[in-house]
Amino acid sequence: MEFIKTTVWDPAEHINTKDDVIAYIEAVLEENDTPLLFAMIDDIARPKRMIQIVKDLNFEDENIYSSFSQDGTLPFNIIVKVLDSLGFQLSIKQKVSV
Repeated sequence: MEFIKTTVWDPAEHINTKDDVIAYIEAVLEENDTPLLFAMIDDIARPKRMIQIVKDLNFEDENIYSSFSQDGTLPFNIIVKVLDSLGFQLSIKQKVSV
């Protein structure tokens, strides 16, 4: 039997441009999956040093970083603040019916 060697795939390693971030955010928002949203924010913020973002935004709870895991919970205003600190804003568009 031949074994296949695998490695951990980390989305954060493949997000290199703002266009990559935008495409990732849009794809995740289409899924309507809150845990996936938290994971996505972690993926885009981790390369930017989430702990520094938390300090820059003066969040009182420095354990907020763990809230971005797929099991975490965050108020929407914090999600918006983190995205803003990364240079992004959310917008809404009408859903296209198929």
